[in-house]
Amino acid sequence: MKTAVSFKTINKLAIPATIAGIAEPILSITDTAIVGNIAVDGMESLAAAGIVGSFLSMLIWILGQTRSAISAIISQYLGAGKLDEVKTLPAQAIFLNMLLSIIILLSTIFIVDEIFTMMNASGKILEYCISYYSIRVWGFPLTLFVFAVMGIFRGLQNTYYPMLIAIVGAVLNIGLDFILVYGIEGIIDPMYLEGAAWASLIAQGVMALIAFVLLISKTDISLKIQFPMHKELGRLVVMSLNLFVRAVALNVALILAVREAAALGDKFISAHTIAINLWLFTAFFIDGYGAAGNIMGGRLLGARDYDGLWKLAKKIMLYGAVVSVVLMLVGFAFYRPIGHIFSNEIEVLTTFNSIFFIVILGLPMNTMAFVFDGIFKGLGEMKYLRNVLLVATFLGFVPTLFLAKNAHLGLHGIWIALTVWMAIRGGTLVWKFRRKFRPLLQNA
Repeated sequence: MKTAVSFKTINKLAIPATIAGIAEPILSITDTAIVGNIAVDGMESLAAAGIVGSFLSMLIWILGQTRSAISAIISQYLGAGKLDEVKTLPAQAIFLNMLLSIIILLSTIFIVDEIFTMMNASGKILEYCISYYSIRVWGFPLTLFVFAVMGIFRGLQNTYYPMLIAIVGAVLNIGLDFILVYGIEGIIDPMYLEGAAWASLIAQGVMALIAFVLLISKTDISLKIQFPMHKELGRLVVMSLNLFVRAVALNVALILAVREAAALGDKFISAHTIAINLWLFTAFFIDGYGAAGNIMGGRLLGARDYDGLWKLAKKIMLYGAVVSVVLMLVGFAFYRPIGHIFSNEIEVLTTFNSIFFIVILGLPMNTMAFVFDGIFKGLGEMKYLRNVLLVATFLGFVPTLFLAKNAHLGLHGIWIALTVWMAIRGGTLVWKFRRKFRPLLQNA
């Protein structure tokens, strides 16, 4: 039975996936907006939240790649009509991933000072980084567990439950941010930046609990580890390792961007924090169609429906482009008011406004990259995704960044380098997809 590639089918997956996807950047944006408006040391708190957020995102993205590998394998087995043969794999994969996450968590807490000093944090900003990270880091394994469960649901062609998990987490985090950061007079004293960290940690814990309950009650997949090891575990590990290397390359770019912005000064890292959070928000917004490509692409490949796969790629690229144009129009329409959501510091706002147009103009390239990134993950093409990121980062982003630095372009240079990075990622994926699948079309 062929998978229907229609507007309704795609959006039934893409819209909930979009809502689920933007939950993580909403958590970061909420922290950024609320922390940036703290009356005492608002600029320093905003800078610390940005630096720590970048480092935590790096850890989560590097180790969270099991989600895509699980989703790809389950969706391919579903498309081939052999789902019963893969039910023991998720528990084994989640156990290995959680074990690795705990090892990394324990190793980082002893060198926190060195980590953030290396990212050019110093003085009061460094103190805030350490206190904020020492709380937020404990949510790291919880987030990875939630990601893995979301990957299982995606493989089963279900984005509704991930959406529910994400909505609860985002709403809870926003409410707790206001309560814990600013306090309630006579009941709770203001906790400022540490309050934002506690809000995120509690929200992540609740999301993990809901994910666990939904997986146990709504699927036949067990979290009890069974032996022998599943025959697909080796392929999943190889796919995850390729995505691991890819995520390292991805985060080299993001961390270098943060490091260079921090070296420019407080107002620059604060402005960059606002810009990168908005960039991530729009990225995950567009990535909903990438998720649909991931979910449906794997199933279509499993069914060997290459015509459907080609049709899917064309349609989700079109829908993603429409979303990116809408986001661009919103960005330009509210160009100056957007910055005021995050900070009242004139220096920060002036700096942010000077580079925000680059973020907006880069959205179409981001769409191309995110949509085809999702499709390639569903197809299990993790090795190619790895190579693309290595080329884009080390032959595109890094040279552009340092040429711009030598040309004294400041924060503009950092965002030009990020735009070049995304253009290479998107262009190479489109080229590869056309080259590989166009010859397989029945009506080519």
